[in-house]
Amino acid sequence: MKRWQSKQQLTELLCELVHYQSITGSTDEVEVVNYIHQLLESENYFQQNPNHLRIDELEDGRGVLTAFVKNGPSDDTIVLLSHIDVVDIDDYGAYKDYAFRPRELTHMFKNNVDVLPNEAKDDLLTGEWLFGRGAMDMKAGTTLHLSMVERAINSEWNGNILLLVVPDEEVNSLGMIKATEVLQTLQEQEKLNYKLCLNSEPMFRQYPDDQNMYLYTGSLGKVLPGFLCYGKETHVGEPFHGLNANLLISYLNKNLELNDAFLEKVGSEVTPPPVSLMNRDLKENYSVQTPVTAVSMYNILFMKQTVTDITDKLYRVMEQTKSEVEAHMAERFDRFQEQMDHSSDVSLFEVSILSYEELYQEAVRKFGEEEVVKRQRQLVEEREEGDRDFSTKVVQELAYMCNHLAPMIILFYSPPFYPAVSSEGDHLVQSVVNDVEHYMKVRDFKPTTLSYFNGISDLSFIGESTNNDHDMQTLINNLPLQQLKGNYIPKQSLKVPTMNVGPLGKDAHQWTERLELSYSFGQLPHIIAHTISQTFNEKVGK
Repeated sequence: MKRWQSKQQLTELLCELVHYQSITGSTDEVEVVNYIHQLLESENYFQQNPNHLRIDELEDGRGVLTAFVKNGPSDDTIVLLSHIDVVDIDDYGAYKDYAFRPRELTHMFKNNVDVLPNEAKDDLLTGEWLFGRGAMDMKAGTTLHLSMVERAINSEWNGNILLLVVPDEEVNSLGMIKATEVLQTLQEQEKLNYKLCLNSEPMFRQYPDDQNMYLYTGSLGKVLPGFLCYGKETHVGEPFHGLNANLLISYLNKNLELNDAFLEKVGSEVTPPPVSLMNRDLKENYSVQTPVTAVSMYNILFMKQTVTDITDKLYRVMEQTKSEVEAHMAERFDRFQEQMDHSSDVSLFEVSILSYEELYQEAVRKFGEEEVVKRQRQLVEEREEGDRDFSTKVVQELAYMCNHLAPMIILFYSPPFYPAVSSEGDHLVQSVVNDVEHYMKVRDFKPTTLSYFNGISDLSFIGESTNNDHDMQTLINNLPLQQLKGNYIPKQSLKVPTMNVGPLGKDAHQWTERLELSYSFGQLPHIIAHTISQTFNEKVGK
């Protein structure tokens, strides 16, 4: 019996998956994986091969699901990757209670069509779009992959299919990092040859009115650098006796926000410039003392750049900031003295620039490694913060220990880190892509193939990375949480060719998130099945 092949069946399955409110870190993030396990264990294949269906738990109880369908003697295996977590729903406002009820939400929008932006309104009126959190990103992909598992069970291909469903993609990708270990174990146990990791993240637009359709052979990389600015406290009545951390962070933001030095162009693809994802002083209570510390964290996307390249550019931004802040203080002090009819030879502060690694070594030099380790362990034991805030707290504690260096700007990295991967040079992938493009074009679809999926994805942890061991060590040395906990960078290195062939949707992470059904559940299943067939048939080596 075929359960997940028609457009109607796939839409029904999608709605069932969306009903699970699997916001990253929630109980439903566990429950939806259990539900998928229940769906699959009812299949005769998995009843006869129960060891081919499993859930491997993370430390926090969330699970990575694998479902292995073996066909014939071949060891060739295609991994079908998707994530089941979604972002929060606060953006839905008055429609928040319907965010996980796609049919009802879509019906409500039809009855209140004027609440929608014009483009979303036009899509709704076609009758071919389904609204709801996760409908596009990316439970449609999981739905399509379950359809492919059913085909594999019915022996459609002479090759193996390995379904991989992971949590936590929207935050730290701890699910995929765990999955690299699971994949390694399965590869050794079953003697598998991973020919391709096929993701089905939805197509992302390159610009607001983009109407193109896309295939991808890799995924963008991302780093999250943080800057702890440590000033010199003073009373507001004596501003030149100190240096406000907010002044430091303001100049840093001016110099880094949208800085085109970080743009990267590969072919026709261009990364967006840096944007701040966190920016605040760390003063907990109001007083007339100037803030001592402030923090800013930046989203930086990359393709062929390395962590070392990016770190060098960040240092130049810090040097520019140092120069401008020192000049700013000197100029304002001169103006102040003119008004006071007074001249002084008082030296103003010089700003220090350090990496987290350098700050750590200075703390060890001053207090000894045993004391530094003791304090950091205590922070871990008392931890209540999320990863970004806790990273800041660890750096801030070291800065307090080394306040003799103040004022200072300290560069560190926080999770998540996504390596940039691309299979643009892989002969098998390029041959399959060329065939899939032709297959789509004769059916009146005109795809464009990009080297990098621009939405960030878990493909980063399975493909070929641009960073070498030296680059990774630079990252690790300046990533406090990796040193304290050690699970933010994969232990296993799997270099599997990658592709992304996904559904058509719009407005990921917005209250107007929606999936187009006619192509996504009508035509795309055949395109994905064809992609799988061509991969198994393709004999071209690297």
